[in-house]
Amino acid sequence: MRKWLPLVTICIGTLMLLVDVTIVNVALPDMAVNLHTSFSSLQWVVDIYALVLAAFLLGIGSLADRLGHRSTYAVGLALFAIASAVCGFAGDDTVLVAARGVQGLGGAAMFATTFALLNSSYTGKDRGTAYGFWGAVSGAAAAIGPIAGGLLTEHLSWRWIFFVNLPFAVAAIVLCFVVLGRDKRHPAPLDPAGIVTFTVFAAALTYGLIRANEDGWGDRGVLVAFVCSLVMLAAFLTVESRIKHPMLDLSLLRNRVFAGCLIAGFVLSAAAFAYLTYASIWMQSVRGMSPVEAGLATLPLAVAAFVTSATAGRAMHGDRSWIAIGLGIVLTGVGGLLVALQLHDASADWTALVPGLTVTGVGVGLAAPTLSSTAMSVVPLQRGGMAAGAVNTARQLGFALGIAALGTLFAARITSVLTAHSVPNASAASDAVAGGQSRALLAQVPASARATTEQLVHLSSVEGLRLTTLIAGLLGIVGGIVAGALIRPSRRTGEEVEPADGQHVDAEPVGIH
Repeated sequence: MRKWLPLVTICIGTLMLLVDVTIVNVALPDMAVNLHTSFSSLQWVVDIYALVLAAFLLGIGSLADRLGHRSTYAVGLALFAIASAVCGFAGDDTVLVAARGVQGLGGAAMFATTFALLNSSYTGKDRGTAYGFWGAVSGAAAAIGPIAGGLLTEHLSWRWIFFVNLPFAVAAIVLCFVVLGRDKRHPAPLDPAGIVTFTVFAAALTYGLIRANEDGWGDRGVLVAFVCSLVMLAAFLTVESRIKHPMLDLSLLRNRVFAGCLIAGFVLSAAAFAYLTYASIWMQSVRGMSPVEAGLATLPLAVAAFVTSATAGRAMHGDRSWIAIGLGIVLTGVGGLLVALQLHDASADWTALVPGLTVTGVGVGLAAPTLSSTAMSVVPLQRGGMAAGAVNTARQLGFALGIAALGTLFAARITSVLTAHSVPNASAASDAVAGGQSRALLAQVPASARATTEQLVHLSSVEGLRLTTLIAGLLGIVGGIVAGALIRPSRRTGEEVEPADGQHVDAEPVGIH
């Protein structure tokens, strides 16, 4: 039994960092009321975590080679725990967003060292068993997050979705130094310029997308943010192409299979998961569902993903991985379109989500398990860690930018519907509806106009969610076709997509990460 304690230690951290991506969604309406937040603040509460995780994953992976994987993992756990406590005690949205960013930094340190710790703790068949169990735990995070968040928010407080991390983090830190092997440091060169330019690029782009909703696309600050993101992207590409030890070896992008995996990772998170944030706001704030009910409403996606991954998904590797990845992502798009079709009028409720989320779950279960192993299989062995980190970075970035972009569309559509129906001060009303404060808005409306206003709130929110799922669906279909075409083995070049050791390892979670 003792030989599996390192696996338990690693899985505790993985479960925490992945659950914290989804656990927040069902708590957003309660946060909005309690902290009097704006819609953009709600977006940042979700987005900053994924953004920091994406921005620092590759860089911290390089740093961990120097400092030691166990030490870096322990520091990540400690940062995550401290930030969770600050989130729980936050008295305003500024503190909450900042602490969520630190949580993302801790999560990046944990996630960047996971593969190395598993590899150093296990060999042979035990390593395959460890990876399989880790993958199952990671997949379960997608199901646990919304339900745990709903239970804690409804019966205790939204603050407990953060406090619950503390005992697990403390236990993992203790186990870390008791059961994990001593660090073996490697003199891996750092790439500080790459880390800084990539981080500023991602942050500026996300900031511009979120602020465009409130300030308009022509606002000077929004335009400056977009220009800054382009400059930083150019700077990142320039730096990575000229230094001897880059954070991301740009020559890997010339491999069409690897490039296809990056596209697939980005689109998978953006198309399958980003709109769930706004579905949760709609279900609770507009439809009046409890946090637990809203969490259970998204369960079909997690269950379908887990079942598919455990059956068909695990068999679709090697030469067939392009089918699993391409078809899987196309199915996430089909799922989004199904949701959009079901949201046909103001009377739509949570049942409109079920068919589409089920199809999306099947797609996630097909695509997710083979993404990292496919990327790693077509790069030199010494670049395998970089390849897996790049795919996970693409997934986090897809989630962060997906939330920002779809959130702008969600709020803009609500505003246009309310304006078209001549609602007084439509912009402020839209902020309230999109920001999870529909009930507070209706409480301020005179009794004689309340029924009409409530109908318009229902209509505008459904239309907003319908647009986001439509765009997500189209993105999934197009992205899946492009990714599948790139990953498909070329008979002319004889490219293979079998892992370098010839053994498929399901080291990729089926949940959000």
